[in-house]
Amino acid sequence: MKAENSAKIQFDSLSANEAFARGAATAFLARYDPTVPQLADIKTAVSEAVTNCIVHAYPDAIGPVTLSIAVYPERLVKITVTDKGIGIPDVEKAMEPLFTTGNPEERSGLGFAVMQSFMDKVKVSSQPGKGTRVVLTKRLDERST
Repeated sequence: MKAENSAKIQFDSLSANEAFARGAATAFLARYDPTVPQLADIKTAVSEAVTNCIVHAYPDAIGPVTLSIAVYPERLVKITVTDKGIGIPDVEKAMEPLFTTGNPEERSGLGFAVMQSFMDKVKVSSQPGKGTRVVLTKRLDERST
């Protein structure tokens, strides 16, 4: 299926760029007139995915994070967040609620669970030492006129 429209940006894994990524995603999707709750869901999921890159992919360094957004026919949105960081050795385990590789006093381990609750589909692929790719999918509702 060919995208009707797409955008791709790359930025450093700095915490200040999390808000930038969230804003870029919602600004790009605004022309499709999503509902306010849908925009909030997408902002939250993008925020979680980018934060995971910042905190976990590059724990002691700054590295590239890529945000790709594509809109397909029937208002299907796919947002891909990719890093070239340390990767996730066990994706299935990482997606369990409350699992964290960080300090449990600082991290809740709910990032993937939050993404799953706000998006229609979340797919994670990763290779240790090569990075992680998170694909967030959501179909936008038709707005009544």
